[in-house]
Amino acid sequence: MIGDPDIARAFETTWPAAEYAPAGGFLVGRGRGGGGRVSSARAARPDWTEADIARAEAIQRGWNERPMFRVADDDAALAQALAAQGFRHGTPTAILAADCARLTALPVPPLATFEIWPPLAMQRDIWSDGNVSAARQAVMERVALPKTALLGRMQDRAAGAAFVALDGPVAMIHAIEVVPALRRQGVAGWLIRMAATWAEAQGATRLALAVGRANTGARAAYDRLGFAELGGYGYWSKD
Repeated sequence: MIGDPDIARAFETTWPAAEYAPAGGFLVGRGRGGGGRVSSARAARPDWTEADIARAEAIQRGWNERPMFRVADDDAALAQALAAQGFRHGTPTAILAADCARLTALPVPPLATFEIWPPLAMQRDIWSDGNVSAARQAVMERVALPKTALLGRMQDRAAGAAFVALDGPVAMIHAIEVVPALRRQGVAGWLIRMAATWAEAQGATRLALAVGRANTGARAAYDRLGFAELGGYGYWSKD
């Protein structure tokens, strides 16, 4: 899914499942409502079998969670095996990264963004009003790495929120949400630049993120900031 081992590791460790269980060649995450990334099984070894797919599904059903696999775009064998067992593909997603130095070359204006941990109530309200439920916010709490929450401001009010954590040389920004009335005014860009500033101070050199391929507006903004695609994946699920 991601050829770069540092980014591949940070992708998992900066947004972890509540627990993991092995199922042959797969590692199954228990999300507890925290979204697809933490609620899916992924290939941990290349020697998985079709029986392992059934084992992973049984674990997920035992947790009362929907059977779901996260599959790299170039893993045609697994996609074919899942399709044969009744799984359906959805939510194609790209993984992007940029050098922190490029992002921090343009300084963040004073009072435009702040890094705060633990998150303030206003940040949690922005997340909850968007697509970052309490269960997704719980993922942030269990990250056992350097981390912080970001608050964006515009027109003298709270305008956006995000979460960033790092593992070694790579930081990942998650849960970027902007107040609807203040979108397309640069708030997300300043949150990303602030994430890179914080990451550099912690010793990281790159900032990465995941974005749905259907979110063409966000993808265009990330491209303008200098992000490049490193890989992609989709979810295969069934009822």
